[in-house]
Amino acid sequence: RFNYDRETKPGQFYMVWIPGIDEIPMSVSYIGKLKGITVRAVGGATKSLTSLKVGDKIGIRGPYGNGYKTPKGKILFVCGGTGAASLAPLVENVGKKRATVVIGAKTKDEVLLKKRLEKSAKVIISTDDGSCGIKGFATCAVEELLSKEKFDQIITCGPEIMMVKIFQLAEAHKIPIQASLERYMKCGIGICGQCCMDGYTVCKDGPIFTGKQLLQIKDFGKPHRDASGKRMAH
Repeated sequence: RFNYDRETKPGQFYMVWIPGIDEIPMSVSYIGKLKGITVRAVGGATKSLTSLKVGDKIGIRGPYGNGYKTPKGKILFVCGGTGAASLAPLVENVGKKRATVVIGAKTKDEVLLKKRLEKSAKVIISTDDGSCGIKGFATCAVEELLSKEKFDQIITCGPEIMMVKIFQLAEAHKIPIQASLERYMKCGIGICGQCCMDGYTVCKDGPIFTGKQLLQIKDFGKPHRDASGKRMAH
């Protein structure tokens, strides 16, 4: 958490500089006066972030990206992995009367922001190993939910393989969808072209894309590119 006096919308991101290590894009997970990012240690930069102490210095620039649009009606949020970090501020803005959240994780220990989200939404948890909530993928929980309830919008953030399936379910049920895409970003402002997808730059045109846009993006669900531009499997 840190003080940063710039208005930030849910779904936007910061470029976070860890001096001497790297600069990486991070979704904003707290948008009030005290801003915040939520970090899982998976690589050199994120491991360095999780080892920092109160008062240590990092660089912040942004916010960048378009952010989520807040639709009317009943909303289904679907998050996998660290996707809950991006969605949490919007869930809090929407509130319990309109928000249902499905959280998908591999195991109980990887369920993110459960208590925080339960304050603002009905929460359904699915884990691959069944150690918390429903056993199975988040997509299975969503499929069952859509067979019983109607929603005016689906908003999703998580592994792209999950979001492709959620997008297909949204199309089948004729429900508008917003999805937060992730690609390797260097500049964050649409200059370097590292995050291009079929004419869009994820950092500037996204990272939030609508269902209509996703239908046009052939790279949705395809391998990412690494820092050198080489295609990498999901």
